[in-house]
Amino acid sequence: MDIAIGCDEAAFTLKETIRDFLEAEGHTVTDYGTYDGAPVLYPDIAVTVAEAIKAGKHERGILLCGTGIGVAISANKVHGIRAAQTHDTYSAERAMKSNNAQIITLGSRVIGPELAKTIVKAYLSSQFSGGPSAEKISRIAYYEERLPV
Repeated sequence: MDIAIGCDEAAFTLKETIRDFLEAEGHTVTDYGTYDGAPVLYPDIAVTVAEAIKAGKHERGILLCGTGIGVAISANKVHGIRAAQTHDTYSAERAMKSNNAQIITLGSRVIGPELAKTIVKAYLSSQFSGGPSAEKISRIAYYEERLPV
C-alpha cells in the first residue's frame, strides 16, 4: 500500500519508528516531514499530507503529533478528507470500517511505539465495510458539498 506520513517535532522519533515499520512490512512510504526535532508548524505538514491523499498520490495517511489532536483538526480542513484520531486498535479499525477515514492520527505523548505499530497495522488491514455506515458517510459528503469551503 502507498502511504503518506508526517509529523511535528514532538512525534519525530515515533514517526521514524512507524515509517521503518511500514517499509519492513512492504509498504511504500512517502515522508512529508518533519525530518528532525526542530520546531515546525504541524498544520502545514498535515494539510500537505491530506492534499496529497485527496489528489490520489497515496492510498492512506498517518499523521503524528504530541496528542494526535492538532494534526487531525488540520487534516480535516481539507475538503473531502476524513482524518480520525486513534489511540487503540478498535478506533483504528473503525476509522476505516465505519468512517472510511483516509488518515489516522497518533499522539506520541499518548501511546508508545509498540502500540502505535499495532494501531497502524489494524488500520491498514481494515477496509470500508459500507453497510449502515455508508449512508452516514454519504451524509458527511452531502454536508461537505453544501457548506462553504
